[in-house]
Amino acid sequence: MKTTSPAERDIQAVKATGRDTRTEILRRSIRVNVPLRKTFVQATRTAASRHGPLSEFVTGRDLRGLKAYLMIVAACSNGTDGWSTRRDSAVWARMMDINLTAEAQGARTGAWRTLRRLQERNLVTCTRSGTDITVTLLREDGTGAPYERPLGKTPEDLYLQIPTTFWTKGYDEQVDLPALALLLVVLREKNWSKFPSDKAKDWYGWSADTHERGLKKLLELGLVERRQEFKKAPLSPTGFTMSYQYQRTAQMRPRKPRKQAAEQPTGSTGKTSGINESKKSAAAAARQGR
Repeated sequence: MKTTSPAERDIQAVKATGRDTRTEILRRSIRVNVPLRKTFVQATRTAASRHGPLSEFVTGRDLRGLKAYLMIVAACSNGTDGWSTRRDSAVWARMMDINLTAEAQGARTGAWRTLRRLQERNLVTCTRSGTDITVTLLREDGTGAPYERPLGKTPEDLYLQIPTTFWTKGYDEQVDLPALALLLVVLREKNWSKFPSDKAKDWYGWSADTHERGLKKLLELGLVERRQEFKKAPLSPTGFTMSYQYQRTAQMRPRKPRKQAAEQPTGSTGKTSGINESKKSAAAAARQGR
């Protein structure tokens, strides 16, 4: 039986996990919410088809690719490096959790193949230099156009926001493909919207069964909540109709950016400290004169 040396156990104890890697990427991106154009989920009303690039991940059963793409958006969309991010292929593999099911070289290869699929869908470009892989964002609609930060001024430029807690709290590890797709659908819409499964094929490009399974999983995970809506229907047997409305729960609502301190803390500079001391001296002099 193979034994593990104390040194090997020490290494395993401190070795970064996939979640550690994703959390560090998010920390470096200096974001609390990740912007994603709504056209990734669903095209605008004027388009010939309402299906967005998301439908290809769902019908292609590419959960790994979808998770990787969302993390790339998170890593690149702050624009600090020209909408690009460069990492060793082993880091890409760990970010995607491929290292959990493959040996080192196989994990590196799996990461590259995943990124190449994203490139084939015109969502990114990727290049290799030695073991490093550089990935550059393209526009989320799959047209291959250069990426620009969404500002929300036109229908094509509207965006949803994914709170970084989706990754840091491990929800990304719990969702399956239907749930992740439906989470993006729910985040795309206003609170308490309807998501009828009979419209799923036309609106999003996947089956009614996938649609229903996704919503069910989100309810189980507590990422959305549901309520009933009743409407009068004089010609129905019951005299009314009932439908469900959904909204994101608190943990999936956009976070407010961390506020920068308006002023430096007292005592952080000689000026602030000196002003406070002057005020104290004036108050003491006033008390003595009473």
